Amino acid sequence: MQTILDSEGGPYQDMSEFGNRAADFLNKHRRKLGPLLLGIAALAVLLSGVYVVGPGEIGVVRTFGRESGRSYPGLHYRIPFIQQADVVNVEKIRRIEVGFRGKERLPHESLMLTGDENIVDAQMIVQYRVSDPSKFLFRLRDPEEVLHTTAQVALRGKVGETTIDDVITTAREKVQDETRQWLQQLMDKYQSGLTITEVKLLVVDAPDEVKEAFHDVVRAREEKEKLINQAMGYKADRIPRARGEARKIERDAEAYKEQRVLRARGDAARFEALLAEYRNAVGVTRERLYLEMMERILSRLENKIFVDKDIARGALPVLPLGGLGTLLQRSASEGGK
Repeated sequence: MQTILDSEGGPYQDMSEFGNRAADFLNKHRRKLGPLLLGIAALAVLLSGVYVVGPGEIGVVRTFGRESGRSYPGLHYRIPFIQQADVVNVEKIRRIEVGFRGKERLPHESLMLTGDENIVDAQMIVQYRVSDPSKFLFRLRDPEEVLHTTAQVALRGKVGETTIDDVITTAREKVQDETRQWLQQLMDKYQSGLTITEVKLLVVDAPDEVKEAFHDVVRAREEKEKLINQAMGYKADRIPRARGEARKIERDAEAYKEQRVLRARGDAARFEALLAEYRNAVGVTRERLYLEMMERILSRLENKIFVDKDIARGALPVLPLGGLGTLLQRSASEGGK
């Protein structure tokens, strides 16, 4: 049992005695305590009107329930019982999850039909911020719940316009952008005061029951596209190379043609010049032609034997064997002519 001491330091006999003494004290000093308590209460009421708006926040002030002004970062005052101030953070990036909560998947939100009537499992994150605090506070009862429901509508609408192959592979970015644009249009129409900053598709896949089979099909198509791209690359490499080689052959042929024509023209001009000289001096020209021919023939022989016909009259003729003899005989016969 707790012991209560009196004003002189001695213990009271019981609680009733303590209560009686306290009542006597209050009756004796109530004229002094009344104004003091009233002043404390008035001060507390006045201090309750002080509020702080932090960085990145906007305060919406209401007078008798109607918006009467706004306050910005700093210390502000409102009239108690007459005015109210709602502080909203307009720079904070908020987010909602569609199709899942944390690590838990929600099939009733994530499963939806594609444009080719296949079922796809899609999970999405929507990031947003408050752009108009007045609309955010007063236009909708629960803006974040409306945003969550509208995000599902927008995603289902865009997925329903796309085939399952596209939404899983090539059209993923397009679905994200169009979903964000449509979601923003709907939230503006509802006057929600929210701005959608980003829409991100986390998971877009076939349902678990057919996921492996679908992945096999996707891999086969990717392999097909890979082979097609390789073939196109080989084609793009071989055709220009073949065209270059054909062009080179054409240029070589044109050069050879030009060379042969020029040589033929030169030979014809040389023959015509020689013919003119031959007609002017038959003997001299014939002798010169003979000497030039012998020079060309003898220059090809490694071993040469020259026999003067005057010396060979009294000697025994010796006929050389082999190609040299044949060549000398032919040369002698041509000289005799």
